[in-house]
Amino acid sequence: MKKAIVIMLTGAMMLAAVACGGGSNSNSTPAAETQTEEAKPAEETAEAVESTVQETEEAVANIAEEAISYEDYLAAATDSEVVIQGAIQGKQSYYAQDDAGTANIYLQDQNGGAYFLYQLPCTEKEYELMEIGKTIKVKGYKSEWSGEIEVVDIEAWMFVDGDFIAEAEDVTALLGTDELASKMNKKVIFKGMTVEPSKDKNDNDVAFLYGADGSGERGADTDLYFNVSLNGQTYTFTVESYLCGPDTDVYKAVEDLHIGDVIDMEGFLYWYNGPNPHITAILAQ
Repeated sequence: MKKAIVIMLTGAMMLAAVACGGGSNSNSTPAAETQTEEAKPAEETAEAVESTVQETEEAVANIAEEAISYEDYLAAATDSEVVIQGAIQGKQSYYAQDDAGTANIYLQDQNGGAYFLYQLPCTEKEYELMEIGKTIKVKGYKSEWSGEIEVVDIEAWMFVDGDFIAEAEDVTALLGTDELASKMNKKVIFKGMTVEPSKDKNDNDVAFLYGADGSGERGADTDLYFNVSLNGQTYTFTVESYLCGPDTDVYKAVEDLHIGDVIDMEGFLYWYNGPNPHITAILAQ
């Protein structure tokens, strides 16, 4: 379920512009200079790129406070300021306006704590540097929206050492229990789920819907919704288009589902008035 896009740029850090060489016509540049430029060693180019990346990372922010533990984060009051730290596991979206924008990010730490960052301020270059596994420290405010615990109004963030890619946890047995909420925002797996019918706008039984009510059309702004069951209980799962768009394997795989298929899935345990997993892969069918 998407929230309205509201740009929060209180913590955005602008990158310095990189000037390009001056422009003269082709007759004004000696051939020898042209050959020298073209013959520039690859290692020098690589060093220049690495330097640019390092400068960009260092320019993002500087947060002096230590990150709190996940347990302290959960215990913190809603709307209180928090400093948390985790490795990037998923990049849900980048929304640009002029030279800056925001991104929604899934983080997880090595102790099992998981976080959802809503509208992290960043430039497109900074977003590109946010590779899966890279660790960041974030200063913002703990919030809750329709049951989803998240970090919003982010004031600052910075890269820190400690790359980490989490393994998905099988939480199938926790479906239908209160304990499932303790896995919120983690990378998770669901196994042996049966695809159940959904009703499209013409009241037909279908395996999935474009949009929550089936009124959407295939596209980059259209989420997929589908019902799956286990032990007689039905749940609604989602392919969030800003996380996994129409060109991704999972989007296409859900479009190929049939009622009655038994599937395993991987995704992030997002919450919207109850579990609303954002599925990123169909593992078996």
